[in-house]
Amino acid sequence: MSRSGAVTFKGNPMTLAGEAVAVGQDAPDFTLHYFEGGLQTLTLADLKGKPSLLSIVPSLDTGVCAIQTKKFNEQLASMGDSVNAVTVSLDLPFAMNRFCGAEEITNMRVGSDYFDRNFGNSWGTLMEELKILCRGCFVLDSTGKVVHAEYVPEVTNEPDYEAALAALKSAS
Repeated sequence: MSRSGAVTFKGNPMTLAGEAVAVGQDAPDFTLHYFEGGLQTLTLADLKGKPSLLSIVPSLDTGVCAIQTKKFNEQLASMGDSVNAVTVSLDLPFAMNRFCGAEEITNMRVGSDYFDRNFGNSWGTLMEELKILCRGCFVLDSTGKVVHAEYVPEVTNEPDYEAALAALKSAS
């Protein structure tokens, strides 16, 4: 299944692969990769037990994606380790690691969907035309139920930070 015209990128309609993830449903499973002393995996099971923010970006090496990641990182500082926060993109794990080091991102983890795009397909965030993820934010409660879901309608715009953070705080 795909959703034609679900978002736009620079005004051009994009088709998102998969079904939209909605508030109230169990979060779809996924396997992401990150680099920490070697390639590691991150799954939905790794996030359970704490509320989680999933910040979805097309690429950390673009302006809006960098802003989104830095803003969430800054806002999450006051929440400490009571929550999980992950930036998800198709960037390679090594590039994500480099970005986080250079930008002092310490309150978020990164997860790359480069390997098989299982996140993009199961969470409905893969733009079929561009083969990259759209912009979005999801918040899960500690059991893995979706309590906030946002697919940013125009991918070059920033997400609703306040709504995502409010959902994360109420899930805590």
